[in-house]
Amino acid sequence: MFLSSWFVIALALLAANLPFLNERLFALVPLKGSDAAGGKPLWLRLIEVLVMYLLVGAVAYLLESRAGNTFAQGWEFYAITLFLFVVLAYPGFVWRYLRKRHG
Repeated sequence: MFLSSWFVIALALLAANLPFLNERLFALVPLKGSDAAGGKPLWLRLIEVLVMYLLVGAVAYLLESRAGNTFAQGWEFYAITLFLFVVLAYPGFVWRYLRKRHG
């Protein structure tokens, strides 16, 4: 169980930053009309973050169910984990939007 917990944390860190590190939709599908200067719009990146949150949650639920009984969670759990996921996405956001470009 210890290893699966660290796997979920590492997966969440990677998945939270993935939308900010590339110009493809879910890092797989090239977008038409996205030039190098503009790239993906922010609203599309935020939708990707939300979908990645749901995918990481599904993986975590699968690992928990394979380890034993799953625990019922209320809305508070999902609100807190969503905001933690957004905090994990902060380095990618800074790299994409707040970093000064020299040149």
